[in-house]
Amino acid sequence: MSVGRGAMLLAVLGSGWLAGHVLGTGYVFLTPGYHLLVISLLAVGLYGSTRDIDISELRQNRRTVVLALSAGVTAKVVLIAAVMVLLYPAPASIVLGVAVAQIDPLAVAAAQRQTRMSSSTRAVLNAWAAFDDPVTVLLTVYLSMFALNRGGGGVAALASPAATFGFDVLLNLAFAGGALVGWWITRRAGLHAWLASGSSPARYAQACVAVLALAYGVVGVLGSLLLGIALIGLFFRPYLEWRRTSAGIVFGALLVATAALGLVLAGTAGTLTWATLVKGVVLGTTAYAAQMVTGWLLSRGRSRFDRLHLALSQQNGLTAIVLALVLEPDFPGAVAVIAPAIVVTNGLYYLGGVFVRRVERREGPEPDDAAAAGRPDRTVTERKARRAPSPEPSLPRSGTAR
Repeated sequence: MSVGRGAMLLAVLGSGWLAGHVLGTGYVFLTPGYHLLVISLLAVGLYGSTRDIDISELRQNRRTVVLALSAGVTAKVVLIAAVMVLLYPAPASIVLGVAVAQIDPLAVAAAQRQTRMSSSTRAVLNAWAAFDDPVTVLLTVYLSMFALNRGGGGVAALASPAATFGFDVLLNLAFAGGALVGWWITRRAGLHAWLASGSSPARYAQACVAVLALAYGVVGVLGSLLLGIALIGLFFRPYLEWRRTSAGIVFGALLVATAALGLVLAGTAGTLTWATLVKGVVLGTTAYAAQMVTGWLLSRGRSRFDRLHLALSQQNGLTAIVLALVLEPDFPGAVAVIAPAIVVTNGLYYLGGVFVRRVERREGPEPDDAAAAGRPDRTVTERKARRAPSPEPSLPRSGTAR
């Protein structure tokens, strides 16, 4: 996350907190529309995280991506939860660890500009950042039910969360499958090529498709089918004319979620203490350290700079913010802990980026760049050669010439 974007989000967070105090929003997270707003923001973020994944790169790096989304996410959750439970023994500490375990896909774009990152590593990082969001969302829901059951006194109630988890996965797959069937029909009928042609009738048809997609998305939001929405982003992509609008909607969702986080902080000011602040710092530091360990292990066999970029890529954004808003009603004080953890994680990411850039400058340009720098430009050389006057041949001088 760039310094400018980070400063903007901090300003929005402060504005939301100030507005909450001035307007007396109180416990806004207990209102009927709060849950719907939070789920809508989360759905926008999840779709935004998968809509730009390069499928060909994903296929080529499927082994590393599968490891990152299975062993990587699990290892990060276990490491963070272990530290939090060790320092703060309570079932809720597990849930807090999951809430910040994902990499923010909106902020990953900053890492893509690093010159030493290979295209293969970019694909792995994009896919990791995109799909660990829905995975951690499902884990948060499941572990929240586990923590609430443990808090209510009974491990026997775990059968219900487990059954709900499996049933929800099937519903999400069916929801994404319905969208896939519709997308496939348009392809087979030749409508996709016409819609993407950019003609005036096609643009009106694109608007109609957008309305239908939005209506289908509303059904997913009302059913909390967030994994299905993330899967739809793999094949249903915005048309060329709509890509900037789509990116703006995703970033707007991040701003709204940040402002809502400030409102909730204002309504729960009593829970924001030095103890929760320290707990948040521990949580954010542990999340970043967990990414360093898993990223370094999963990137074995890659170049040193690729390993550094994956190990230092932990950032928190829209999903972590929204999960904090989701958890607050059931786990009072979650926002007071997760909010500083997000700030700490992004601050550590910025420092990690400074470190990598210094190492890159010390190492010098890449071999290809160095060779190009030492090789004169052929066009310029030829142009100079053409412009220079050709020397006149000199006559041999005889020994008697004076």
